[in-house]
Amino acid sequence: MIKKGSLFAILLVVQFAFSQNVPITISGESKTSSEFFKELEDKSGYSFFYLDDWIEDLKVEQNFQEATISNILEVVLSETQLNFYLLEEEKRVFLLQNTIIYDELPPSFYQTKDTLGSTTVVQSKRNVPPPTFYNDEVSQTTEKLPVVRIGRANEQHLRPTYRLSGRAINAETGAPIPDLAIRVKGRSGVTVTNEQGEYELVLPAGYNLISTSAMGIRDSEREVIMYNDGTMNLQLQESLEQLQEVVVEADAVSNVEEAVSGSEEISSEESKDIPLVLGERNILEVAKALPGISSAGEGASGLNVRGGKTDQNLVLLDDAVIYNPTHFFGIFQALNPFTTEKVNIYKGAPPVEFGGRLSSVLDIETKNGDTEKISGEGSIGPVTGNLALEIPLKKEVSSLVIGGRGAYADWILKALDDEDLSNSEASFFDGIIKYHHKFSENSEIRGTAYYSKDNFSITSDSLYNYSNRLGSVRWAHKLSEKSTGVLTASNSNYNFGIDYDDEGNSNFELDYTINESELRYRLNTRLNEAHTLDYGISGKYYSVEPGNIEPKGNDSNVEPITIDRERALEGALFIGDEFKISDKLLLNVGARYAFYAAMGEATQNTYQEGEGAPRSESTVQDTISYDSGEFIKTYGGPEARVSARYLFTPDFSVKASFNNSYQFIHTLSNNTTVSPIDTWKLSDLNIKPQKGYQATFGFFKNFNENMYELSLEGYYKRMDDVLDFKTGADLLLNENVETEVLQGEGKAYGVEFLLKKKRGSLNGWLGYTYSRSKYRFDGETSEERINNGEFFPSNFDKPHDLSVIANYKFTRRYSVSMNFVYQTGRPITYPTGTFRFNNADYVTFSDRNKYRIPDFYRLDLGINIEGNHKKNKLAHSFITIQVYNVLGRNNPYSVFFVTDDGEVKALQSSIFGMPIPSITYNFKF
Repeated sequence: MIKKGSLFAILLVVQFAFSQNVPITISGESKTSSEFFKELEDKSGYSFFYLDDWIEDLKVEQNFQEATISNILEVVLSETQLNFYLLEEEKRVFLLQNTIIYDELPPSFYQTKDTLGSTTVVQSKRNVPPPTFYNDEVSQTTEKLPVVRIGRANEQHLRPTYRLSGRAINAETGAPIPDLAIRVKGRSGVTVTNEQGEYELVLPAGYNLISTSAMGIRDSEREVIMYNDGTMNLQLQESLEQLQEVVVEADAVSNVEEAVSGSEEISSEESKDIPLVLGERNILEVAKALPGISSAGEGASGLNVRGGKTDQNLVLLDDAVIYNPTHFFGIFQALNPFTTEKVNIYKGAPPVEFGGRLSSVLDIETKNGDTEKISGEGSIGPVTGNLALEIPLKKEVSSLVIGGRGAYADWILKALDDEDLSNSEASFFDGIIKYHHKFSENSEIRGTAYYSKDNFSITSDSLYNYSNRLGSVRWAHKLSEKSTGVLTASNSNYNFGIDYDDEGNSNFELDYTINESELRYRLNTRLNEAHTLDYGISGKYYSVEPGNIEPKGNDSNVEPITIDRERALEGALFIGDEFKISDKLLLNVGARYAFYAAMGEATQNTYQEGEGAPRSESTVQDTISYDSGEFIKTYGGPEARVSARYLFTPDFSVKASFNNSYQFIHTLSNNTTVSPIDTWKLSDLNIKPQKGYQATFGFFKNFNENMYELSLEGYYKRMDDVLDFKTGADLLLNENVETEVLQGEGKAYGVEFLLKKKRGSLNGWLGYTYSRSKYRFDGETSEERINNGEFFPSNFDKPHDLSVIANYKFTRRYSVSMNFVYQTGRPITYPTGTFRFNNADYVTFSDRNKYRIPDFYRLDLGINIEGNHKKNKLAHSFITIQVYNVLGRNNPYSVFFVTDDGEVKALQSSIFGMPIPSITYNFKF
């Protein structure tokens, strides 16, 4: 017989079991989420409790046959951040955002164990997210964003930490935000987004306060509650105050916290207020004002970085090499400032994907176009006109950037302090097109085409021209939550020519061309919070036409000459790891294997070796012929990239680095400065590749909430097999050019000091460099020695280099700016005497570069006037009134010597020996 109490208990158990297993048949097709849950309420008899906005994006497409309510909810909510809780007795269902409800302690919450015969009660640990506390104290300059809940709590997979990843993008343009600093309150260290704006964090379960900051982006704070692994994409607003700053401002966080040292970032927008010649914005001239970067002289083309030659810089425009990024002998840049986004300069250990040069990498990036509306920017100056357009092709998906600029006056040459040049003429133009298409959040492609051309006539009988042509395609794609890939294909072409036409019979046309094509695939994988890998492969093909000369006209007596084409392959495998050992110690370690092969079809000479047998046509031992595609000579070896940062405090760090590299291509020039007719020579059987080694050590400190940046960095560099020329060398159209050049060693060392003030009415920077650059050529014969085999200063050895750039804002519309430069005069070789031999007068010269020309200094001033900031305007204007070389300093560009009545006299030439005023009108719409 069953007792009444027992019967009641049995009925409760049966009722509970039945309520859990009531079969329900329901379909989610053609129903909204609200309709589905309403029908589920009716069929199950349960009451549901939730907020409508929790399920408004939920799509229920499943059909259920004879399923329990628990099974239905598990399936429907599996791809959401919602959990559910059943109250069986009250027949209620509560939907929960992210979290779960515990209605009983787990069996393991209390454990017992015997200790020496006694029983001890131990409370076990359970990974339950801690309680949430909300923060209301946010700076007025910081954007407070809504609370974000990440992940769906799972009782079977509770952990103390969870992984948060995502992508940061500009809310207005949709462009990724690289170098965004992400901090977690209560934890030291910082996470920085990569080039695609991607990041990954490991956060404690429960409540976290995350802040973000980057140049030009409004600071933000958001409260994040972690219930599980998840994704959070960041759409951030631009900061108008940041965009109005005019100083060259590298990200404050990276200055102190990144492992890479000797790197700088210059924004084209930030350079607009810096007074330069004829009011032209010139991002390369701004680079010369930074420590460790200089040039051989005013108006000289090319950069000398930490004592290196101009050919030791890898200059990239959207991943394609640009061989001569200047117009008009280096006075103007061949880059459109309105289409250029920024340039990243690496003076120390560059990223592991870059190679092929000893001194630096200048990675120039073109901006992506606006995908929302047509916009543009232009300028009208004394010498050039410029216009750039951003055209959306498909809203939020694809855009086009088109830019063009050109010179429309030759009066600048007539103002130069040189009678020969005053009768000359020059013109140039450049154009660029960039297409950007975003397939999805995980895939985008960009393509760039660029062309520039210069024509100039220094004398009445010669017309010179040179041109750059390049194109690149870059596909960035996300392979997984942790890996991204970038595939790049590029082609670059540089050409120069001379058209000589006089009254005699020596008219001719001369041409030179170098062409290269590259394919590179780079991958980035974030293994965990401590390790991020960069790795990939690259291959490059060179084709060089060293020159040909053809007679012009039927009456020309010039003999045609064609130098055999040169071909070569260059490739590399690379891998790097950013290894976070602790919050204080960060390592960036990389290895790169470079390979090079000179290829036929070609002929190569071998020469006698030993004392008294210099390379010349008379010492040729053998001539070897190579078939098409046959390897002539191979070179290569491993390259190291090692950088380390130790963070003493959040705003003070010490950095050190070491790297070595190979360079397989050289310029042939016997000019003091870069010339448009300098030729590039590939390494071959007789000319070895250059090799370089550099070590750095520096201190980096920020002050006053990152308003001030201070850095002090020293470096030492060694170079092997660098090229120079023999006295009186004939380099152009020489079939055996190896007989005219020398290969030796070089060394450079120095200390760089930089102080920046980035905000406030007065901003700018002061840079100072003490450096030495020396070379030695000690061959087996006197003909192959320079200065008896001793080290001598290079043409660009300038021990003291000081730059001061300042901008003072009176109001948001009016400001004044200043640019002051002081440099030690560069070395020069002087004649020291004369003698007579066989009734002829000869001049004797000093050791090479034993003396120096006078020191260089220059002051430039500018007034900047912005139009009013009314919102509904056709265009926003910006006027710059500048005076270049205010003091009228007659700085020597070069010193040369003439003989007058048997007396040797020294004369100097200057590029701008007087003040040069200019007014430039800029507009933006």
